[in-house]
Amino acid sequence: MTATPLGRHLPDRLTTRTNRLIRSWELLLLAIAVAIFIFNAMASPYFLNVWNLSDATFNFTEKAMIAFAMALLIVAGEIDLSVAAIIALASTAMGWALQFGVGTPGLVGIGLGTGLLCGAFNGILVTRLGLPSIVVTIGTMSLFRGISYIVLGDQAYRGYPDSFAWFGQGYIWWVFTVEIAIFSMLAVAFGILLHRTNFGRAVYAIGNNPTAALFSGIRVTRVKFILFLLTGLMSGLAAVCLTSRLGSTRPSIGLGMELEVVTMVVLGGVNILGGSGTIPGVVIAAFVMGLVTFGLGLLNVPGIVMSIFIGALLIGVIALPRLFAMVRK
Repeated sequence: MTATPLGRHLPDRLTTRTNRLIRSWELLLLAIAVAIFIFNAMASPYFLNVWNLSDATFNFTEKAMIAFAMALLIVAGEIDLSVAAIIALASTAMGWALQFGVGTPGLVGIGLGTGLLCGAFNGILVTRLGLPSIVVTIGTMSLFRGISYIVLGDQAYRGYPDSFAWFGQGYIWWVFTVEIAIFSMLAVAFGILLHRTNFGRAVYAIGNNPTAALFSGIRVTRVKFILFLLTGLMSGLAAVCLTSRLGSTRPSIGLGMELEVVTMVVLGGVNILGGSGTIPGVVIAAFVMGLVTFGLGLLNVPGIVMSIFIGALLIGVIALPRLFAMVRK
């Protein structure tokens, strides 16, 4: 038992949880998010406009949709670098279907279905053939986007129906967009899936020791295949939202987004080698990256500088724990 200044006693379990929270990566990220918010408010007079803040959510919601599934995949010791290319292929499939008069429900179904098929293709190559996921998804990254370039060339699909624009441009209430509503629901769903279900415990077990997980009765290949399906499905959903918001399809859509998704996941505290990480961490990391990119945009910082920052951030987040470990030795 631990004594308090008032003479009352707190259970050891509660004290342990409090200490763990104080030392958590998520709390540090939250403090960073608050600091960035304050800095942006001081740096630009336009930052605190509620409509500008609402628009700022578009900087991270579509990437975060993929990041939730990617977090589970990386916790399980795998990775998918083809997510941005899946967006391009799913968007191309929707644009192609549009030419034949397919309506909004059909377009959404095609976008989600294309993402699911791409995820299944990656999953089969990794789980059935035993190929390394990083090699497979680098290959399919070129394959999927290459198909988009073959179909479209330097052209673009336009003329999506007004009802389709609701997903990327619509509002649920006042300044709350459809995308932020989808983001919130997915955050809760993936949080429950990873932290409150047997499936989530299996994901952690596989990431820590796949051989031990297999001998303990966990169907490792099945779990990993489902995770690739989820990642493909979330990429298809992101394609629906991004295409809806832009109102057009080009083969370059979502180019480079895979780097930002992986950065978001790793910044959220997910171990790039697998075995640990939380969904709340990814949620906070999404807001941090959204605030940073939006703030830089308000300050008219060029896009190439933002890309440099994202790359440096990814390297830094991966390297810092190793540097701290070396210093402690």
